[in-house]
Amino acid sequence: MNRNPAKAAAAAAVLALAGAAMSGCSAAAEPEGPVQLTFWHGYTEADGDVLQKIVDDFNASQDEVQIKTEVKTWAVIDDTLLPALSADEGPDIVAMPGERMPVYADRGAFADLGDWYSSDDGGTSALNEQAVDMVTVDGAPYGVPTGFVPLSVFYNKTLFAAAGITDAPTTWDEWLDAAKKLTVDADGDGTPEQYGLALPDHDTVANGLWPSLFYGAGGDLVEDAKTAVVDSEENREALDYWVSAIRDDKISPTGLDGIGADELFSSGKAAMHVGGPWMASIAKDNGIDYGIAALPAGPADQAASAIGVAMGVTAQADDAKVEGAEAFFSYFLGKDVATEWSLGSGWPPLRTDIAADAVSDNPTVVALTDIAPTSRALLPGVVNSVDVLDAIDDLTQRAVAGEDIDGLLSTAQDAVQSALK
Repeated sequence: MNRNPAKAAAAAAVLALAGAAMSGCSAAAEPEGPVQLTFWHGYTEADGDVLQKIVDDFNASQDEVQIKTEVKTWAVIDDTLLPALSADEGPDIVAMPGERMPVYADRGAFADLGDWYSSDDGGTSALNEQAVDMVTVDGAPYGVPTGFVPLSVFYNKTLFAAAGITDAPTTWDEWLDAAKKLTVDADGDGTPEQYGLALPDHDTVANGLWPSLFYGAGGDLVEDAKTAVVDSEENREALDYWVSAIRDDKISPTGLDGIGADELFSSGKAAMHVGGPWMASIAKDNGIDYGIAALPAGPADQAASAIGVAMGVTAQADDAKVEGAEAFFSYFLGKDVATEWSLGSGWPPLRTDIAADAVSDNPTVVALTDIAPTSRALLPGVVNSVDVLDAIDDLTQRAVAGEDIDGLLSTAQDAVQSALK
């Protein structure tokens, strides 16, 4: 995904050096005592506490593998993983946003987990298939999902009641109709004091909002991780529909970014917002009585891009460490532990055999579990996903600004195809 060819070449060189440094690991003498693993992750809130408990419980459950966690920000992990691996000082297990894993897998930083996935004790057969697609590159799985949640509609129940709306919308037309009713321009100056929907046109949640709208019209961005399909009638239909809603019906401000959308909703100036589970705490902190609903169905489909996090075994791990990491992954995906992780982290269960009533102690998780079947992995297996999403970001921002949609789709098509090469 590097835009600088020299930087990309340097990164490749780093991995080559790392491979040379690691080549002798398996020949080293077997250490005495339990296998020691380091685990980098970026979970810093309540999710970090429950993950640490799970690691501690795993360590206490057996005497063959011991894991030590190191908490870093996601940005620091992204910046330091390759240099650390090149110095043979990287982690054995690392968690990162799911869309970043194909980047590192392509550069040789992660071990192929195909054999573990095909084993009987992996616990992977019950995993959400789309979550597995998120960590799969060229048919090989390089990670284990730790979180996978579809974008969803958060709505202000108080504003809904004031507008006489009793149910969350389930189709695009219902969604737009509700957004119009919830848009209030009391002084008639053309700038609403309250918007029906905070619909950002750039820098959206993991850039997955507009792809979700494209899915609803039957469109997509990429096929088989290799072919751009941006310039389609389906995507044109989605853009026409929602650009008109923003520009003509004024249901949302133009030029809005993701942070601005969060602020509109949290201040009570937007009745609906599309986001992830963190919006529950933001709404609660701001006194918003909120509900959660699935992204309404478009004319062709109901699907929403899912945000995910995954953990993998780095290439510096020797055979014993790989086996130890896989033992932890199996433990983590066990039904009881997976339920514990879901309740504590706020993410819906990764296993499809965990029902909503098993997580009833957390209403947010219940709601997200109910809508989990709408999840769709965003650009699975696409190494240069950031470049692809940058092109879509440019497309949607300029479309909402009023530029010609046909020309923008053609430009985005070329940019995405170039990124895929």
